[in-house]
Amino acid sequence: MSVKEGFIEVTGGNVWYQIYNKDSKNTPVIVLHGGPGSSYYSMQGLQELAEDRPVIFYDQLGCGKSDRPTETSLWNIDRFVEELGQIREELSLFEFHILGHSWGTTLAAAYYLSRPKGVKSIIFSSPCLSAPLWAEDQDRNRKLLPLDVQETLIRCEENGTTDSEEYKKATAVFNNHFVCRLDPYPEFLKEGRQYRNAEVYNIMWGPSEFHVTGNLKNFDCTSQLQDIQVPTMYTCGRYDEATPKSTEYFSKLTLNGKFHVFEKSAHMPYVEEPEAYVQVIRDFLNEVDLEN
Repeated sequence: MSVKEGFIEVTGGNVWYQIYNKDSKNTPVIVLHGGPGSSYYSMQGLQELAEDRPVIFYDQLGCGKSDRPTETSLWNIDRFVEELGQIREELSLFEFHILGHSWGTTLAAAYYLSRPKGVKSIIFSSPCLSAPLWAEDQDRNRKLLPLDVQETLIRCEENGTTDSEEYKKATAVFNNHFVCRLDPYPEFLKEGRQYRNAEVYNIMWGPSEFHVTGNLKNFDCTSQLQDIQVPTMYTCGRYDEATPKSTEYFSKLTLNGKFHVFEKSAHMPYVEEPEAYVQVIRDFLNEVDLEN
């Protein structure tokens, strides 16, 4: 299978990208990774989708193999929307599917609502489409943890010791419940931590998953989901931070929005249930292509 990679100049620097099966005539899908400030690294298994079509990965500016400029004014959603448009133009994507995961769904929604041409469908994977609702969900999720873990999180937050080892350990318990439930934790995911950029995450989101204090804290596009006119799939894990309740709520706000729960997963079903995840995404994309 052909693989092409390189760099694209965007506002603020150069972004690394990779295309699998670039010569296929079927509609490509572009993958928007989570974060902000993460990388495509954990989602590399989605290259399996390239059996049917071109699959485009890229590391958003500031993380992964892309440039890491120090200008903090770059870290805002409008520039990331602009970046996606620049990538689309450089790669001559006249028609394409979007698969966004977590923060990638925030970006996918903001991009689509800017009214670009050529978006054939959107997959909102473990969506974050309302920062206030996300924060409420995490508050509820925390109350499902062992009492001593809850108390540690609260105490460290009140004392300003969120950089302490005990807070990190308590957060790890949360992650084991709601982010990735695999035990042992996959080694390749540990290796991927080197590609993250905490500064981007802190500026846009905040110091932790629980409290949104960054410039995304007021992001909420729920009132605009009714404006999405393309086929849309919403997915999440049964134990996801992006809770099934909220994910289904979003899906019902979208005309004919589809909804699927991966029963053995938390926030990373593409790692926790990779075969099932790829099959659900593949079936959706192929169905959209057949209908259009």
